[in-house]
Amino acid sequence: MNTRNLRFRSNRVRDVISLFHEELDEMYGSGEVGVFLEMLFESYLGWGRVRLLTSREQTIDQSDLLRFHWALEDLKLWRPIQHIIGHVDFCGCRIGVSPDVLVPRPETEEMVKWIVDSGQWTEGSILDLCTGSGCIAIALKNYFPAAEVTGVDVSVAALEMACENAKNNGVEVCFRQADVLAMPSTESVDTVRYELIVSNPPYVRVSERVHMRRNVLDYDPALALFVPDDDALRFYKAIAGIAKEHLAEDGMLVVEINEVLADETCEVIKDAGFTPEVHSDFRGKARWIRARHQS
Repeated sequence: MNTRNLRFRSNRVRDVISLFHEELDEMYGSGEVGVFLEMLFESYLGWGRVRLLTSREQTIDQSDLLRFHWALEDLKLWRPIQHIIGHVDFCGCRIGVSPDVLVPRPETEEMVKWIVDSGQWTEGSILDLCTGSGCIAIALKNYFPAAEVTGVDVSVAALEMACENAKNNGVEVCFRQADVLAMPSTESVDTVRYELIVSNPPYVRVSERVHMRRNVLDYDPALALFVPDDDALRFYKAIAGIAKEHLAEDGMLVVEINEVLADETCEVIKDAGFTPEVHSDFRGKARWIRARHQS
């Protein structure tokens, strides 16, 4: 396949960049397309931002040009950029992703960094519920090597990805298959008392699908995203029940939340015997709740 078949004007970097913007700016916006290009050049050629800015006249060989071609075609089909390159950088860890797991979001990374800045889990036990790709559990284990970290998910495929991610990042995390919604009435987490219980559970109401882009709807697993409108807080009720039984007396519960249900989620957590505190993300949206046992 030659450059003409690929629809690039030439194999110069500037022409590759130009075609991406021409084909994708209307879909994504110029800024986001610029981020896509940075990620692709880093993944395919090992170039950083400075190299990309200063090498516009360089040429790309045919094999790499073909990869850019398929990336462009995939992006036109709304395939997530993280699926195209196969990973996402998350809190200093490289997390592999696939259609079996939710792509880690910047706001989740911000929540984890906030937990790390709290800095009290150098030892002890940490439980990550609805672990998915394992990004939260792996990042926390990376920051706190002496901590015992357990990740739980109902999806076997997600757990396989999480195990692979832990191995690739050189950390040991215990991953277990269990349904979080059933755990309060089981012994799935044994009798351990956890210093930290953290979760980014499904919280998007089905009715909110209309506001979501295709790169999420068509590629992220619905199991990890959606909850019924008439039982939107089902996971928080279960997580609060687990925390009531298994959170250490001086421990902390941290959950990512649906911003429009912040007050209702706080009430669920308060009813379980905790004092909740809402925190906003970098966009100013209510994004996670920290809670401790009521004194």
